[in-house]
Amino acid sequence: MPRTRRRKLPVTVSEKHGSSSTPRTSRGVIRKFHSLLKRQKTAEGDGDTLATVNHEMEKLGGLETYQRMSCIGQSSDRGGGSQKILIRWLTQLGWDADEKKHKLLEVGAVRPDNYRACESWIDVTAIDLHSRHPSILEQDFLRMDQSRNREAWDIISLSLVLNFVSDGKERGRMLVQAHTMLRHGGLCFIALPLPCINNSRYMTLEHMNRLMDAIGFSQLEERWKPGGKMIYWLYQKRAAAIQQPEQGCVGEHFHRKKVLRQGGHRNNFCVLLMT
Repeated sequence: MPRTRRRKLPVTVSEKHGSSSTPRTSRGVIRKFHSLLKRQKTAEGDGDTLATVNHEMEKLGGLETYQRMSCIGQSSDRGGGSQKILIRWLTQLGWDADEKKHKLLEVGAVRPDNYRACESWIDVTAIDLHSRHPSILEQDFLRMDQSRNREAWDIISLSLVLNFVSDGKERGRMLVQAHTMLRHGGLCFIALPLPCINNSRYMTLEHMNRLMDAIGFSQLEERWKPGGKMIYWLYQKRAAAIQQPEQGCVGEHFHRKKVLRQGGHRNNFCVLLMT
């Protein structure tokens, strides 16, 4: 009898981080989850609406499904994660040639091995709100002890993190805290979906860079392309701390929403600084 060939099963995420889901499926789930997070935030105090939103999130599979789709997005068969861009920029700066290891805090980590190839010169601490791996600490970045972590880190990675935070003020607080936790000269890596910047009513490239300058960061690198899906920045901490409202920087410019781009079909992504 002729041999029957066994059908090959798709490799699961839990086994080799491969992907049986299509890119469109994973992006769709992530976008839907982000939309529900925003509705969840605005529904606070409205029990019926909040219950409906929570039910929809559960139907999607909850945070576990969101993290699985994010992990698929970082799979090698999808071109790898944003850490490749950060590693390239760090090597261009010569950080791989330093004698000491650089302490990297990876916020929102979905895989524990993103920087395995750089373990000789990068000492990684990976954290996430809901860890899916024993090597990833379950930790809320905004609840980390600031006094213990003040100027304790060489690099902080916020890759696809700010867009997961549903409130503009919390996003601003996250950037200010990153500045506090970085040593002088330390680096902050940010990755966002490009529409958060180029299709927002309240954000532009210029506005984002002025905001980061107000916090105390200088831009070293920026990468994106028209029609692309992502934007990446590398910022360096200056000695100066966040400027005060009376100096005319944080006040009217950054602590409230201001329409910077007109037109329909815009999103409401913004970053706000506390006064």
